[in-house]
Amino acid sequence: MSEYAIKGIYRDRLLDERGTEFFDSGWKPNLIVTTCRVLLGSFMNNDNTAKGIQSLQVGRGNQSWDTNPPGPPDPNAVKLEDPTPFVIPLASLVIQYLNDSDAIVSNPTSRIQIVATLGPNQPTAQTYQLREFGLFGSSKGLPCMIDYIRHPLIEKSGSVTLERRVRLIF
Repeated sequence: MSEYAIKGIYRDRLLDERGTEFFDSGWKPNLIVTTCRVLLGSFMNNDNTAKGIQSLQVGRGNQSWDTNPPGPPDPNAVKLEDPTPFVIPLASLVIQYLNDSDAIVSNPTSRIQIVATLGPNQPTAQTYQLREFGLFGSSKGLPCMIDYIRHPLIEKSGSVTLERRVRLIF
């Protein structure tokens, strides 16, 4: 991969009802899919029908991944495997610029961090099995996948908070 390639990484943390961390995945790579590059091309061509990050979706994925881990996601994927993912809309995401040291800064940079928090009882008060997620923008009014990750099973109970951080480096 070229040093100039778009890169994505993510980190998941699970917090109990007191806010005490009991799981940290560490930083792991995710896949920037082809439609992200198309979306960037739309921005550069001043296409006013293109919109940046609009949501983060989490899904159950495929239960067979628990015993037979899937291969890497298809770079041409346009949606999650889960046909009914839980959608975290833009208004519930925190998007920040980062400098080269990963410190939050106010001016635009070539690095951004997206923080999504699934609080207690989200997406349900019951246990929710998570195996995949993706960031989505919009092009011509339709969802446009930006990145995609399949990960080992996370069982999120209703009392637990999941904090997911995604960093994109352009």
